[in-house]
Amino acid sequence: MDILSSAKMLWDYHHMNHKLEKADCIIVLGSHDTRVAERGAEVFLQGYAPAIVFSGYLGALTLGSWERPEAEVFAEIAMKKGVPQEKMLIENKSTNTGENFLFTKQLLFKSGISPQKIIAVQKPYMERRTFATSRKVWPEVDVLVTSPEYSFEAYPNDEITLDKVIDIMVGDLQRILAYPSLGYQIPQAVPGDVLEAYKFLVSAGYTSRLIK
Repeated sequence: MDILSSAKMLWDYHHMNHKLEKADCIIVLGSHDTRVAERGAEVFLQGYAPAIVFSGYLGALTLGSWERPEAEVFAEIAMKKGVPQEKMLIENKSTNTGENFLFTKQLLFKSGISPQKIIAVQKPYMERRTFATSRKVWPEVDVLVTSPEYSFEAYPNDEITLDKVIDIMVGDLQRILAYPSLGYQIPQAVPGDVLEAYKFLVSAGYTSRLIK
């Protein structure tokens, strides 16, 4: 077992591999990775839904470094990609994944939109936690999850380094294990080899995103 093969195992596990279908709304969850906004715009422009919501204030990775809410930055990126402003809604108060869905649900209902199926757009290594959270917070809708279409090897860049990606994936795996008992998301089965890879990466020092 080594760091790269263990990290790749977590990367593959975090992907839901959903096949996109027509939906009532696209929800783009804010983060430090602006490629998520580009993927949200791409899905909208491909005609998968008639409306798109950008959700997010500032989170752990943008607080202190971004001057504007993630949702507003993402919406601006999407407009530059060709998404009409009148097809957008902005939810700029949420600070975590649960609030992304809760506050977006409230915003949509106030806008007279009651979706039956949504597409959630998130970072590649947060697909599974996003799905599990959505099923807890908004169980009455069907949820498909997608993300920027990068391989594990191609995803890291100067701003989001390989070590940062691994740290975040380890933290997200811990949350998948811990959050159901706290009421934050539905349980997800974790295969034994994935659990062993997670433990190996923790022992290798990838602990900066672990919760106490």
